Amino acid sequence: MVERARNGDGDAFNAIAVELSDRLFGVAHRILRDFDSASDALQVALLRMWRDLPGLRDPDLIEGWAYRVLINACKDELRSARRLRVEVRPMLMDAPATGDAANSFADRESLERAFKKLPADQRAVIVLQYFRQLTLAEIAVALGLPVGTVRSRAHYAKQAMRAALEADARTTTRMERSA
Repeated sequence: MVERARNGDGDAFNAIAVELSDRLFGVAHRILRDFDSASDALQVALLRMWRDLPGLRDPDLIEGWAYRVLINACKDELRSARRLRVEVRPMLMDAPATGDAANSFADRESLERAFKKLPADQRAVIVLQYFRQLTLAEIAVALGLPVGTVRSRAHYAKQAMRAALEADARTTTRMERSA
């Protein structure tokens, strides 16, 4: 199928795109944290894949190559989003949520803020490792990087998230004391 697509068969490429799209979209959404941006990145990635498919040396590595193309599209999307960023904050309700639901929501929000602070390269490694459940070696192949680089990015991403979560917790504690 990949060989046929490499030779310009649009139907073969369409079949490959359909097979990979759900997984690719999931990765893009987890990196970008926005459905519209993930959809845009996926479309850009599929166009780039079609254009660059003849240059793919090993057809067996198409999924890893597709992740690499997608992650580059996600980086481009993040760069353009930074230029156009408009921050909208939701209005707070009069009565705050209580119990475990409030804590769970606060934890998710803290994780989200910490994740958004990571560079796209680190986000990609975290998403592929924890959401796609790829090994570091598989991520290295998918991204075309040495395993040591992938290991380093994962380490620094976790370290940065941990620091951001701790800072967020300190800020929350200070705000609670002053209230």
